[in-house]
Amino acid sequence: MVGSVVASLVPDGTGTNSTVSATDQDLINEQRIVVAASLTFLVGIIQLALGLLRIGFIVIYLSEPLINGFTTAAAIEVVVSQLKYIFGLKVSSFSGPLANFYVLESIFTQITKTNIADLVIAVIVMVCVYIVKELNNRYKSKLPVPIPIEIIMTIIAAGVSYAFNFADKYKVNIVGTIQKGYQPPVAPSISVFQACIANSFSIAIVGFAVAFSVAKVYAIKHNYTINGNQELIAFGLSNILCGSFKGFAASTSLSRSSVQESTGGKTQVAGIISGLLVLIVTLAVGYLLEPLPKSVLAAIICVNLKGMLMKFNEIPVLFKRDKYDCLVWVLTFVASVILGLDLGLAVGVGIELLTVVFRVQFPKFVQLANIEKTDIYRNRKDYNEICEPKGLKIFRCPAPIFFANSSFFKDKLIDAVGFNPLWVLRKRNKALRKIKKLVKKGELCVTPRGVICTSYDYKDSDNEDELDNNRIEELDQPINTADLPIVIDWNADLPNNIQVPRIEIHSLILDFGAVSFIDITGIKALKGIL
Repeated sequence: MVGSVVASLVPDGTGTNSTVSATDQDLINEQRIVVAASLTFLVGIIQLALGLLRIGFIVIYLSEPLINGFTTAAAIEVVVSQLKYIFGLKVSSFSGPLANFYVLESIFTQITKTNIADLVIAVIVMVCVYIVKELNNRYKSKLPVPIPIEIIMTIIAAGVSYAFNFADKYKVNIVGTIQKGYQPPVAPSISVFQACIANSFSIAIVGFAVAFSVAKVYAIKHNYTINGNQELIAFGLSNILCGSFKGFAASTSLSRSSVQESTGGKTQVAGIISGLLVLIVTLAVGYLLEPLPKSVLAAIICVNLKGMLMKFNEIPVLFKRDKYDCLVWVLTFVASVILGLDLGLAVGVGIELLTVVFRVQFPKFVQLANIEKTDIYRNRKDYNEICEPKGLKIFRCPAPIFFANSSFFKDKLIDAVGFNPLWVLRKRNKALRKIKKLVKKGELCVTPRGVICTSYDYKDSDNEDELDNNRIEELDQPINTADLPIVIDWNADLPNNIQVPRIEIHSLILDFGAVSFIDITGIKALKGIL
């Protein structure tokens, strides 16, 4: 992300028919350093401001499936970025959507130019590191401290590379010259601030999201809590200081965090020791690492990312437990790999918010029944030995009823009871109208044995049906039998072969224990159903 800003503000200046002198190229590089440092300083200011304003609450939108999908994609991106060192190839840097695929395309088109020495070194280091780390895990209760195989392999590789002159004999890509000391502090460029305020805001958010995602993975693993505002303040101060000394925008390193955690680092002391070692290397002993093959570092990073890559095993579990969470994991991963981490994170958050909408708009309504010989009621689909009281339906609503799901609630309730109440009501009101006409004509008599019809010549006329259709609203009114001399049992045989649907239930219980609110649309829907 920083590279794209630098490239847009300070282009190469090389065209198809032009060349740039060494002096001009040095000037361009110096300008690019100023842009990167100023951008880093601005990112730090934004992160510090967000932390002081307590904006760290935005991390609540980063769910565990989203974080795991995102960090797994980041691990894939790190592995892809290390392949060029493992194969000893020169690959241009790419950014933006499909960058990973462009890198892979470049690697595979040059695969025949692989430096065998680099590849052999990387394979040997991978095998050694993997075996020792497995032994560390298996015998961690017996070992006082884990075997620091990464340090051991780094020292051995640097020594062997120097002794046998790998760089000249086998053209191995080595770390090379490490600049001693630190640059003097410089003031940031205000013109760069004005040109890249939008980009710096994006980098601040994505950098924080990457850091928090990795931190949350280890927080869950080691059972501790993290504070989003504290993280923002820490990164803000780090980037402000870093930008002042011509440094680069910082976020959590997925690969190095994985190395530190897997080698037994547990507290901030591990970070302090790492920082002091980097300080010592930068100021004094950096030259000892100059002959170290880059393939060694790439191999160590790839092996230590095993834990992140093993999160693919979560997909089947999520699919069985919650399809929405599985969808968030998969789509966040795919979007981050294809579009890049910045756009992938935005896509993941968007998908997650959509799943929240779908969960509320299409909740899982269930019918409850009684578990035999208990007073417990559960979803009748989840148990074999479960008893549903005769003539009674218990319908549970697990979400608020509002404008977005009121019609869905109505449809599911109708499915649960097994009939459309409006259709039954209209049929009964039509039947009631016919019965009233029979009573009015004296063709129905009440006797001790019940209601007797004295005539079976009554037939519906077309005019009557037409009248019903024109006055359909009357059929939607509640049934009124107050003015009838008889009591109608709608589930019994009606006089004169009048037919109405028979209803098997006598009571409907709506379990609204989980309904947090009902808006005006929900109230109208509920009133219409009642």
